[in-house]
Amino acid sequence: LVLLIPPLWDLVAKRYLFLYFQVLKAFDYPFPLKGQQQMFKLDIGWPKIPEYFTGQTFCVAVDSLHGLVYVGQRGDNVPKVLVFSEEGYFLYSWNNTVEMPHGIFVMNTAIDSSVWITDVGTGKYGHTVKQYSPSGKLLQMMGTPGNAGSSLIPLQFDQPAEVFVEESGDMYVVDGDGGMNNRLLKLSNDSKAIWLTGTNGTGVGQFRIPHSVTMDPFGRVWVADRDNKRIQVFDRITGEWLGSWSSCFSEDGPYSVRFTADYKYLIVAQLNINRLAILVAPPVGSIGDCVMVNAVQLADETKPHLVDVDMKSGAVYVAEIGAQQVQKYIPL
Repeated sequence: LVLLIPPLWDLVAKRYLFLYFQVLKAFDYPFPLKGQQQMFKLDIGWPKIPEYFTGQTFCVAVDSLHGLVYVGQRGDNVPKVLVFSEEGYFLYSWNNTVEMPHGIFVMNTAIDSSVWITDVGTGKYGHTVKQYSPSGKLLQMMGTPGNAGSSLIPLQFDQPAEVFVEESGDMYVVDGDGGMNNRLLKLSNDSKAIWLTGTNGTGVGQFRIPHSVTMDPFGRVWVADRDNKRIQVFDRITGEWLGSWSSCFSEDGPYSVRFTADYKYLIVAQLNINRLAILVAPPVGSIGDCVMVNAVQLADETKPHLVDVDMKSGAVYVAEIGAQQVQKYIPL
């Protein structure tokens, strides 16, 4: 019946073919290395109804406090933000003032939650970093909507890739998903520039498409410097460069960087080789050299773009623009 009715084929077969090949890959890929244990397994039941993904899924963010998962997707006439429960049930969607979501982040405080989205569109809402309520009400917009910025003006962005927000409200923005800017900014909770660093280049502290940003408990800011095929690390207070990793990324640059819930490892998405690399997180002190201890090999053409981690359960969610879906991996 599925083969005879094209709409059913489009909605069902594509999703389950990807899952089928995903499972096959998990068995025949050489990671984990001999003697090591697999660290994550695919939750094939998440989400419950995958047909809610109707566009290209570029980003995902977890609200660990309330058990919610936000997905940003692109496409004509599709809802740009989908909201699921951590069990995989679709809850609702919203589309207000979102053009082309690139990165998404959930910030929790003692009294409320907010959703931050970087928008790389070229229309009237693009080149901005926006804060929303969980229901999709626009609370704040930074940048000049519709106008690509200059590196000379801190709050005028050019295709901002991702944002990470501290509990204090201070935030870190990597600005430059292919635009003129290639920089990392720290902004205060009242949207004032505290420091910024980076220009286009390959030297220390320079970037070629800074694509993802996160922070560890020791006050270090980690940036996926995508086209330089390295991760660079900076001090959260001063913006001082602390070190970089490149030896783990000779095959493909890092697209996304997140810590596991226990902060022992970093999860790094590598889009062109369809892989999640699992690296040892260094303790306070020297960054040292990167060490890959495990990996999750995804199906061909899955193209993992950005990831997020549930800091309560440890589950890893992967936004895949090739497969047009988000998948959930459970720690073992």
